[in-house]
Parts: sequence; C-alpha cells; structure tokens
Amino acid sequence: MLDVALLMANASQLKAMLEQGPSASFYTPIVALISISLFLQVAVGILLIFIVRWNLNDVQKHQKLNLMENLTTGLVFMIVVVNVFITAFGVHRPNRSN
Repeated sequence: MLDVALLMANASQLKAMLEQGPSASFYTPIVALISISLFLQVAVGILLIFIVRWNLNDVQKHQKLNLMENLTTGLVFMIVVVNVFITAFGVHRPNRSN
C-alpha cells in the first residue's frame, strides 16, 4: 500500500509541475526525477509480480529468483534516493487566486 501511496504522490507532483510550466524553478530536473521515479516504481511492480508467480519449490529457479529479488531491492533503494532529491528540490502547487 505504501508503494501505491508513493505512486499517487509522484503522479500528483508531476501534475503540479506540469501545471506550473517551464517557468517554475528546477522544472526540468524535477520533471525528469519524477518520471524516473514513476518508471522505477512500475518496473518494481512488474518484477514483484514475476517473483510472486514463480514456484519457490523449484530449486532450478532459486538463482533467478534471488537475482530478481536483489534487483528489486536495488531499484527500491534507487526510488528512495530519487524521491529524496524530488523533495529537496521541492514541488509547490501553483497559487490560484480567484
């Protein structure tokens, strides 16, 4: 569920940046970082689906499963690092004055 919350937060941040447009400070780096984060989250989700669907009792698949689990762990770490930079640059919703 935490993954879903992060995915929704990144989508919301991307929407906010796109609403602000290129005139916003750090527009290009933030859009790039959010896009990378979203891509990595989808990749982790796909890897987790494959890991769960494979038979753990098949000894021949243990090496491949271990590799996939290590890859998934590394990607999750990268997602955390990318999101730290997104937070550091800051995404602010535009002020709407009516």
